[in-house]
Amino acid sequence: MAFIDGTVVNVALPALQTNLKATAVDVQWVIEAYSLLLSALLLVGGSLGDHYGRRNIFLIGVAIFALASATCGFAANIHQLIAARALQGLGAALLVPGSLAIISSSFSENERGRAIGTWSGFSAITAAVGPVLGGWLIEHVSWRAVFFINLPLALVVILISLRYVAENSDRENTRIDWLGAILAALSLGALVYGLIESSRLGFSDRSVIVVAAGILIVGFFLFETRTSKPMLPLSLFRSPIFTGTNLLTFLLYAALGGSLFFLPLNLIQVQHYAPTAAGAALLPFILLMFLLSRWSGGLVARYGSRLPLIVGPLIAACGYALFLRPGIGGNYWTDFFPPVALLGLGMAVSVAPLTTVVMGSVPQNRSGIASGVNNAVARTAGLVAIAVFGIVMLHIFKGELDRQMTNSKLPPTVVDSIRAQSTKLAAIAIPENQDAATQQLIRRAIDESFVSGFRKVMAIGATLAMGAAVTAMALIRGTK
Repeated sequence: MAFIDGTVVNVALPALQTNLKATAVDVQWVIEAYSLLLSALLLVGGSLGDHYGRRNIFLIGVAIFALASATCGFAANIHQLIAARALQGLGAALLVPGSLAIISSSFSENERGRAIGTWSGFSAITAAVGPVLGGWLIEHVSWRAVFFINLPLALVVILISLRYVAENSDRENTRIDWLGAILAALSLGALVYGLIESSRLGFSDRSVIVVAAGILIVGFFLFETRTSKPMLPLSLFRSPIFTGTNLLTFLLYAALGGSLFFLPLNLIQVQHYAPTAAGAALLPFILLMFLLSRWSGGLVARYGSRLPLIVGPLIAACGYALFLRPGIGGNYWTDFFPPVALLGLGMAVSVAPLTTVVMGSVPQNRSGIASGVNNAVARTAGLVAIAVFGIVMLHIFKGELDRQMTNSKLPPTVVDSIRAQSTKLAAIAIPENQDAATQQLIRRAIDESFVSGFRKVMAIGATLAMGAAVTAMALIRGTK
């Protein structure tokens, strides 16, 4: 459920813009509301499972996720959808860590690796199926069906869990860091709100919120150093390798989350792909990660941890750089397949060694919390990157569109209408009272403006991926 939702909603964004009359900022919030609650509460979700019973919390998470999915499907406007997506994020924060915790506690040490491998395999399969299935549902049924598919899945999961999953907990050794969770949610929420809304209203209007978010983040870290059972044990970061791998994770997943947010918008709204085709366009990325994950896990044993974590991000950076080539109306196999495949190869080389190094950089009894911290860092990176990349995209798009409109010989009323809708990006509605040639001219200007912003976003992605490679070079000292 969580992995399908993580990949399918991006493909639905153009349909949401059209059907719910949403701006680009609104659809950013559709992704960010989910990611915010998931990122902020992921660690406390794991602690709740340890304290109150892993199966109980997992089932509550599944039920909340299903209820939120139904609410998403019935949403009458974009604001209801955003609120329901936040509730989905809360459910995911309970069920995602719970699923792995149940596996870890249900299998012996000898069988645990195979069990987690099976979990990873099914996660990859659902992540691959998600965009194609979602695209087909959007094309042939409705965008609402993307959310309703979670309901039968949730029912099956609840029945299986009640029948086959034993309850277990670790109440004596866990305490819930509620204040830490509240501070994390408030600080991340204020930061993301300040960044996203600044692209609509101007940064000066939201700079106070960003400063307040900075103060809250500092307060969160100070509190975590003083509490006896912190949600985020900062002592883990005394290990330079653990610090290095988490910085690398942040850079790599910021590039990925921020860039892939805009790819479906480009494919559907500018390149005019059908939703199913746009979903299938990402298959090489997902399949390469799935097929090569076992092979890349062996790279650490053969070459050490440092080399794969330098080479993988550099390959990913080349993939982002290749996204600078496509203009409007390019061929998929020459313009989009090479960068998508290179990005998949780069991430496949990076992810398994990265996980191995994170788990090996701390004592064995802290590997669970280390994995949770790394997962939270990856999700927070995507959360912040979508907000920042959105500012860049909107700024470049507006500037280029203004230039194109100024150079055109369109009537002032038409130019004003186009400029007033600039926060919709490529979903701007073209005035229907203009002749076909004028409509085509406006469409071309909008598409070229979007491509200019898309190229800048991908250039930032390439820079972040190169920064991840430099981080590995400087901070990770791997041995065979």
